[in-house]
Amino acid sequence: MARYGTQFGPDFTFLGVDRCDLDELTPDSGMDVVVLGAPFDGGTSHRPGTRFGPMAIRGTDYLPHDGSRPSLALGTDGLRDLRVVDAGDVEMPPGDIVTSLGVLEAAVERIVRAGAIPIVLGGDHSIAYADAKGVANVLGFGNVSMIHFDAHADTGDIAFGSLWGHGQPMRRLIESGALAGNRFLQIGLRGYWPPPETLDWMAEQGLRSYEMTEIVHRGLNECLTEASAIAVDGCTGVFLSVDIDVCDPAHAPGTGTPEPGGLTARELLNAVRRLCLELPIVGIDVVEVSPPYDHADITAALANRVVLEALSALARKQRDVRDGTAWNPGEPLLEGRRA
Repeated sequence: MARYGTQFGPDFTFLGVDRCDLDELTPDSGMDVVVLGAPFDGGTSHRPGTRFGPMAIRGTDYLPHDGSRPSLALGTDGLRDLRVVDAGDVEMPPGDIVTSLGVLEAAVERIVRAGAIPIVLGGDHSIAYADAKGVANVLGFGNVSMIHFDAHADTGDIAFGSLWGHGQPMRRLIESGALAGNRFLQIGLRGYWPPPETLDWMAEQGLRSYEMTEIVHRGLNECLTEASAIAVDGCTGVFLSVDIDVCDPAHAPGTGTPEPGGLTARELLNAVRRLCLELPIVGIDVVEVSPPYDHADITAALANRVVLEALSALARKQRDVRDGTAWNPGEPLLEGRRA
């Protein structure tokens, strides 16, 4: 399980953080977060290209790749205040989804056993099965909940004659017992899928889906408050799965199945920040960035910032717990820095 590097293109790490070899990762390593690439788009049903997502997410940034990103809002540097390393890409053979998911699951499990939080860069959403199950293998089946940002439920059964694909990982996770259906919270669903029989299955499992119609009516913050309470009820950790198509295509055009009418980039970043500040996050994946369909790196830049918001918030949470402080979102930057 040695470090593979990047499967496609030049070998570089997420914004210049240190490299990591998974074979050398142990609980004594002291790592807080391990970034891992999952360059696979064999589960895609429409536009491909997400195999190039990890490379784009790692590198799409106009600032020096120096392993430092101070957050204006949070007053932390997620890349330095935490011990963040990049383990490179998992070698995922194109066209072999079963082998690819198995290797990825083992890599994620290795990271969690070392006491670190995995942040997996996709890849299409089929990888979420391996990501969340790898975490549950360590923390226990039924002990991990999921908050899932997506335009689509990804709870399909059989597609193109296969049980595996980017529209099916959440169903496979629930069927495996790794995650409980009634601790599955979905944010941002909209459009014209899934069909009634799939919705019936979801209802039987106790999934809670916050469709865009409800989010618009109630407000995103109220929906997140409710979802967070459910997520921590009886679970020791929360896995955060972010499909970039949860955002409106105006904010994320480079994705495989764009659906109009989604969240704005600002709403997604605020939501990720809040959840990482408030919840016991045990794993994150950011998926469905397809660079060939991107324009001016809009989608890759947003995904990069999703990762940075998560890291900045995790760093701030760690500091607040240590120092007995609390983040005030209304605090003016300069006065806050003087204090």
